[in-house]
Amino acid sequence: MSSEAREWVWEHSTSRGTARLVLLSIADRVADRQCISWASLASLAERTNASRSTVRDALDRLLGAGELEQLDDLTGPQRSTVYRLPVAAEALADAALQHEADDAAPATDAPAEPDVTLRVSALRRYGIRPREVPESPATSRNPAGPESGTSRRKPARRRTGNRHPGVPETGPQNRSEPKVNRRYSSSGTPVTPADEWQVDPAAHAWARQHGHLDRLGEEGLRAADAKWRLHRADFKPRPASGWAADWRSWIAREHAPHRPGPSPTVPGSGTAPTGGMTRAEAHTAALLAALDEPTGSE
Repeated sequence: MSSEAREWVWEHSTSRGTARLVLLSIADRVADRQCISWASLASLAERTNASRSTVRDALDRLLGAGELEQLDDLTGPQRSTVYRLPVAAEALADAALQHEADDAAPATDAPAEPDVTLRVSALRRYGIRPREVPESPATSRNPAGPESGTSRRKPARRRTGNRHPGVPETGPQNRSEPKVNRRYSSSGTPVTPADEWQVDPAAHAWARQHGHLDRLGEEGLRAADAKWRLHRADFKPRPASGWAADWRSWIAREHAPHRPGPSPTVPGSGTAPTGGMTRAEAHTAALLAALDEPTGSE
């Protein structure tokens, strides 16, 4: 019977996108003409290759459209949720009744009504059975029991229809799609280009704490920041924490700007070079200075 239920979804269902895939996955497990099926949220997410939140939204749309019912007083294999396709069940029952009327001689002019009464006893062979313990007395909307064939769950009015005008029924499949001028990575973390990232107080405090502000100075720090942004302009957007770590690594490697100061000492004197010069530059400057000093033999 699952093939007939799937055929009804393909030809008559008004669902779209992920909701259609979810409905097809549920119809694939239909046991008989009652169009009863079962599925867990995890299995539907795996079958449709969608996130759980997307599957929940799709189920809400199907429940609101009336193409799906959730039977809370029944439980399926491995405590899975039991669903019913009411419109498909009525269509299959009507088709079976019409087929029987065509085979037999008509006994009356009044058309018979299709029987859509839920028969739980016929579902036990498929692992579907009544729940042993009700969830709560407040949720029992059907005192007559499951044999009456009515669903215990009615879709909430506020969830009926598309809640976001102008957005397709399926909505964004994941958070990588932009929302309200915000960029997201595939993991859902906000990302930004390097030129839009701002040096936060924590990064500035880090530069002061590690001595980079004293070494570079305010102007040197701004120049190093501008150089970093120039070199990172073509990089892909990253989270703020990623840019902060990259910026700190750049500042730690940045040389201090040249500042006029005392001449470097002769190598071996034990005094460290000043003026932002490296040790090799200080040695070279000392050697040139020694060559220019008069020897008295000119």
